[in-house]
Amino acid sequence: MIKILGIAGSLRKGSINQAALRAAQDLVPKNATLDIFASLKDMPPFNQDQETNLPEVVKRFKSAIRRSDAVLFATPEYNYSIPGVLKNAIDWASRPYGDSAWEGKPVAIMGASVGIVGTARAQYHLRQVFVFLNMFPLNRPEVMIPNAQEKFDGQGNLTDAYTKEKIKQLLESLVDWTKRLNDTNRV
Repeated sequence: MIKILGIAGSLRKGSINQAALRAAQDLVPKNATLDIFASLKDMPPFNQDQETNLPEVVKRFKSAIRRSDAVLFATPEYNYSIPGVLKNAIDWASRPYGDSAWEGKPVAIMGASVGIVGTARAQYHLRQVFVFLNMFPLNRPEVMIPNAQEKFDGQGNLTDAYTKEKIKQLLESLVDWTKRLNDTNRV
């Protein structure tokens, strides 16, 4: 069973990226599970002075990452980039140096936006961060959900069949990618 950890880069109560992760839970393949990290809202701003005495929320976050076989990010795009809260969480989980929870993790990205670009720029910035973290991003399919207000109902349920299919394909590909990487590491 492949364990995937879902992380949303949004704190908003009605976050469409949180809603996309909830939709993904219903679309995950039978040979996998998807748990969503509750929220990044309690994570303090990264402070290198605290990295040898990590805050409890950071310890829980790093533990959740380490228990997972793969990670699925759902990110909005703010000012053409990654939301600060998501970058902050990524930084915390990579510290202290030499104790990164991200090391070698297979990872997939999706993102929902009310704009027409559907988080493309934020997703590409995340990929740049993955290089230093030695994470292994899935290249395809790319799941960028533009005009998301038309694809989710008022309760945050994904109603768009095409988007559901793309998320399902992403999850299937992430599971396959994770198995391939695990098989390679056993050789």
